[in-house]
This record gives sequence, C-alpha cells and structure tokens, in this order.
Amino acid sequence: MLLSQRLASEAVAAVLAGRNLSDVLMRQRQQNTTLEPRQRASVQDIAYTTLRHYGEIDFVLRKLLKRADTDPAVRSLLAIGVAQLAWGRAAPYAVVDHAVQVASQLNGGFAKGMVNAVLRNFLRQKDVLMAAAAKDEKARWNHPGWWVAAMRRAYPQEWPAVLRANNQHPPMSLRVNGQKISQAAYLTQLRAAGLEAMATDDVGILLEKPVPVDQLPGFFEGLCSVQDLGAQYAAQLLGVTAGMRVLDACCAPGGKTGHLLELANVDLLGLDIDTTRLQRVQSNLDRLGLKASLKLGDASKPSEWWDGQPFDRILADVPCSASGVARRHPDIKWLRRPADFAQFATQQATMLDALWVCLKAGGTLLYATCSVFPQENQEHVTDFLNRHPDARQLPLPSHLPASGQLLPNDRHDGFFYALLAKA
Repeated sequence: MLLSQRLASEAVAAVLAGRNLSDVLMRQRQQNTTLEPRQRASVQDIAYTTLRHYGEIDFVLRKLLKRADTDPAVRSLLAIGVAQLAWGRAAPYAVVDHAVQVASQLNGGFAKGMVNAVLRNFLRQKDVLMAAAAKDEKARWNHPGWWVAAMRRAYPQEWPAVLRANNQHPPMSLRVNGQKISQAAYLTQLRAAGLEAMATDDVGILLEKPVPVDQLPGFFEGLCSVQDLGAQYAAQLLGVTAGMRVLDACCAPGGKTGHLLELANVDLLGLDIDTTRLQRVQSNLDRLGLKASLKLGDASKPSEWWDGQPFDRILADVPCSASGVARRHPDIKWLRRPADFAQFATQQATMLDALWVCLKAGGTLLYATCSVFPQENQEHVTDFLNRHPDARQLPLPSHLPASGQLLPNDRHDGFFYALLAKA
C-alpha cells in the first residue's frame, strides 16, 4: 500500500496543478516498470476515488488544516488518506501508518506529525465533518460551483441526477462485432463465462459488473469492443452503406471507426492529429480484423490531407469539454474552467466549417460531442446553420431525445448528436 499511496498522492497533486490524470498515470507506469498489475490498479483506484469525492475532501481538509498554504504534496497525501478512510476498504490504522511513512519521505519528513494528527482527527470527527460537508454546495455535489450553476440553468429538472451520475462508477458496455458473431451468440458466451449481461439495441451489451478485458470471451479475437452505449449511436446515425466514402475526423481511439466498418464495407479515412493515438486506432482495427486508411492530420486544415474527392458521410467528433464522461475521467471536473469554452468554441466552429467543404452535396455530417454543456452543442449547431444556408438539421430517430442531448445515467455517458444534411 505504501507505494500505491505515494504514487496516488503524486497523481492527485499533478491533477490539481493542471495535468491530465491519464497522462500522469501513464508516465508513472513508464517510470515504475516493476509495478505489478494489482499495484497499478490500486494507484488508479485511489486517485479516481479521491478526485470523484474531491469536493468533500477539500471541505474536510479546510476544516482540519490550520494553515491554508499547506505544501501541495502534503495536502494531496492528506486528500488520498481521507479518501481511503472514508470510501476505501483498507484498515484505518494501515492507511494512517502508510501515509505517515510517505510523509517521512517528503521534504525531510517535516510533515509526519501533521499527517498523523490530521488523519486521526478525521477519524474521530468523521461523522460530524461529513454531515457539515453535505450542507456545502461544492462538497455535496463534488463539482466546482460554476459547474453546478451551469447544470441548474441548462437542466432545471435533471441537474441533480446529472451531477450524481458524474460521481458514480461508470457502467461497462460492449459492442458486438456483427461480422464475426451475433449478439445472441455472444451473450451465450458471456453467460457461459459467468458474466451476467443484457442486450441493448442491435449490437450493444450492458454488463452487470465491469471486468478486465481479458475476461471477455474472444475479445482479443475481435468478437467485441468495449464502448459506451451512448457512443454506439454515432455510427448508427450516419447510416453508412457499402461503397460509401466516409471520413472519421478525430478518429482516435478508434471505437467509432471500428463500428462504422462493422456496419458496412465502406471506403473509410480515419484522421487524427496525434501519432500515438493513431497507432492505437490501427491496433484496434487489427484486433477486429478491419481495414481503413489512417492519416495524420488536422481536421480543421483539409488542404493538408484532403485529396479533393468529397465524402458521402462525415463523422465530426469534435474536441470538447468532455463533461459528459466526467465519471470516467474525474479529473475533468477540477481541470475545466469557464474560460475554456471560448477556446473550444473556436476549435469546433473552425473544424465544422472546414469539414463542411469536404462533404458531398446530398451527404450527411454528424456533429458529435461528449459534452453536456449547451454552448458546445445545440447553440453551436444553430450558429453553424445560420452561417451555412445549404445546411439543415435532420430529426433523430424516435428512440433518441429530439434535442440530441443524452445525459449520463446508469446505462450510458453524456453525448450530443446533430445530423446535418447538405443540400
């Protein structure tokens, strides 16, 4: 537990300093090559738990710490200690003891006594402190105050459910590769492996409990992919048929790319601006036994990658706040700032205008985000329609919200979809 605590506290400190949690955890694994799988899982679990509950933890530490300028490394160590004591399964004495040992390695060990005192004080006052936290808005909802206010304005009825969903563990869902096996046959294999699951839509499966992918029958042979049920709507909405020329802009990590190719034998170009992420797309396609042309390029600059031949279908899965997948990436809640949306809006508008030029007359573009903020979604689409008189927004199928906005719940994450047809 000692190493797990140290690495988890370092990861949380890095996030609070503005770094992406996934990048931090990857760097740690590269630097600590002897980490066992259970240790890696423990580090991730502690860091995720801490960031999911950071509103409450921050409230508690502000009550327990006498100094507001506590060293960031020490404060992060205290944060993961509180998280383990409040929501973990380890014995309290072991959590405190190991936290003190980690503190002894920080800046000459000056904080050993304070770490010991604060964590023991939390154990003594836990019920009182947590009851007080429940009355504080940031602590109660475990979101920044501006985020809570924005959800209230956007979703006057649904906002509490949205925030609660963001603080839960996400569901695990699969997409069956219909080119290799039927949904019914794969469900049978899952149940034979002792995994309870239910069918959703045509190829989706919702697992009762998350499991490592090596426990999924035939995963490495391409029988299925792990993909959120909400994300599976993207490929379905594009309505691809054999022979179409299709562009998947911003295609990494390749879930939607693979789904499009499973649905029809199309001529697909997958585009992404990051070489490493593009390699991951290729790896996913190899596992599924599918082929596409992959190219490194900026979707907002077609002159650098487009051959001038228009596409029948374009999937524009644009950069966004990722607010709809905050439960999978709990650092997002603490990294985002209201000022970020102006930059996202510029990226989204530039990319959408550029991709529209690449779409064939009579073709369809699907604008997609994993955001729940209206300014990234329908408000942005309305601005686009005002700029492009040759564009019209198509209605979505009846099984989806007419607004195109999927809110996170116990089945899927938060997504937005708008189908745009070119005259």
